[in-house]
Amino acid sequence: MVKYYCNNIDIRSVWDHVVSAFWQKYPNPYSTHVLTEDVVYREVTPDHRLLSRRLLMKTNRLPRWAERFFPSGMSRSVYIIEDSIVDPVNRSLTTYTWNLNYATLMSVEERCIFQDSVEQPATTHLKREAWISSSIYGFSRPIQEFGLARFKTNQVKAMKGLEFALSNLQGESPQRLLRDTVKDAAKSLASSATIPQKPQQFV
Repeated sequence: MVKYYCNNIDIRSVWDHVVSAFWQKYPNPYSTHVLTEDVVYREVTPDHRLLSRRLLMKTNRLPRWAERFFPSGMSRSVYIIEDSIVDPVNRSLTTYTWNLNYATLMSVEERCIFQDSVEQPATTHLKREAWISSSIYGFSRPIQEFGLARFKTNQVKAMKGLEFALSNLQGESPQRLLRDTVKDAAKSLASSATIPQKPQQFV
C-alpha cells in the first residue's frame, strides 16, 4: 500500500518570480538539511522548454526505532534526483523528485506543478503530490506513517525557503509572503479514494 498526499497552494507572486526563486532557494535558513545541489543535465528543447536534472544530498535525523534498520557507521545522507521542466509558453514549472538510496526502507516520490494562475492576477498556483512506500516486511505501515508526517513537516519548510528566496529576489526583508496559505501546506487533500498513478520521469 502506498501513502498518497496532495495539497494546493496559491502563491502571491507572479510566475516568473516564483520560477526564479525556485532556482535560488538554496541555501536558506529553513532547509539546512539540504547539504549540496548539483546540476547534472540541462537542455533547451526545440519547443523552448528547459529540461534539468539536479542531484541533491540531504540529511535527516532518524527516529530511534529506525536505527535497527541501519548498520552502525552507515551514512545517513540521502541522495535525491530532481527532474524539472520549465515551459515558458504554458507558463508552468513541473518537478519530479525521488530518493536514490534507502528506497527499500522508504521511497518518497514527489511531483510539484507551479502554474501561472488564470483566475487570480499576480498569483502562482502550486499543486504538490507525494507517494510514500516501504518494502520492509511487517513495518511498512508505521514507516509510511512516519514518512508522511516528516514529508508534511519538510514541505512546510520548503515553502518557507521559497518565500525566503522570493523576498531576496524582490529586495524585501524576509516576511511571510504566503502567511494566508502556508497553513494549508500541511493539510492533505487526499482521501481513501483511488490513488492517482505516479508520474513518469521527465529526463
